[in-house]
Amino acid sequence: MARPTAIARTLRKHQTPTEGILWQHLRAKRLGHKFYRQHPIGRYVADFCCPASKLVVEVDGGHHDEPEQRAYDEERDAFMEDQGITILRVWSSDVRDNIDGVVGKILEVLGRPSP
Repeated sequence: MARPTAIARTLRKHQTPTEGILWQHLRAKRLGHKFYRQHPIGRYVADFCCPASKLVVEVDGGHHDEPEQRAYDEERDAFMEDQGITILRVWSSDVRDNIDGVVGKILEVLGRPSP
């Protein structure tokens, strides 16, 4: 099995369109916090991670409704929560259709008011 850092590197090169949309709002401390994309945590890779705030943002597509993927996500979330990390899951359709709402929710979790 490939190492999480190698997987993360590949995922960064092949991000989904909705991950690209969200990244434009998270990168370069645009929300006042440093985020990393496709960030390894243990044997997992988080879509977006703010280590200082112990926040992971996951962009979920329709395949996350599949039973096998749901079980994997639950295992992964439990591991991260055991590390003291908060996981915020957002639907890719919300990123695409309501990016302001998604950014507002992230700011809310970070404890900052929406602009």
